[in-house]
Amino acid sequence: MVDKLREAIRDVPDFPKEGILFKDITTLCQDPVSFQRMVDLMSHHYLDKDIDVIVGIEARGFIVGAALAYKLGCGVVLVRKPGKLPYKTHKATYTLEYGEDTLEIHQDAIKKGQRVLIADDLLATGGTAEAVIKLVEKLEGNIVDCSFIVELNDLKGRERIAPHSVFSLIKY
Repeated sequence: MVDKLREAIRDVPDFPKEGILFKDITTLCQDPVSFQRMVDLMSHHYLDKDIDVIVGIEARGFIVGAALAYKLGCGVVLVRKPGKLPYKTHKATYTLEYGEDTLEIHQDAIKKGQRVLIADDLLATGGTAEAVIKLVEKLEGNIVDCSFIVELNDLKGRERIAPHSVFSLIKY
């Protein structure tokens, strides 16, 4: 089943810069059978985890986070690039394999002690996930897991966000 999902992901060479092989999940999302299968497989992993809220990371993490939140019957929180959220925010700056960026979360997005699942499309170096972990911890959320459609093993993102556990549906 996972092999069919892997086949639905398009490789885009030299994006966003030369030397990067981008794993494009938009082709997986376009196909209703693949998209449903991905959401079902990922949500099934968390059925007994009592998740209160899912944090979706801009932008493809919004797709994953919202779909999982719907299936698990919990809320969804958006982590966005600077200036996109209308209320008071906390911010975290991080490095990724091809530069530096900043993310923000509303200061009231997560209540102390809430059980949080962080969701995104892809785990590479772990810089983005690490920044989101810091934001969730600043709000005193309890991180249950970090969930990704795709994980690029060679970039060791899992190690960077340890000791937090990681679930990845597809590994390269």
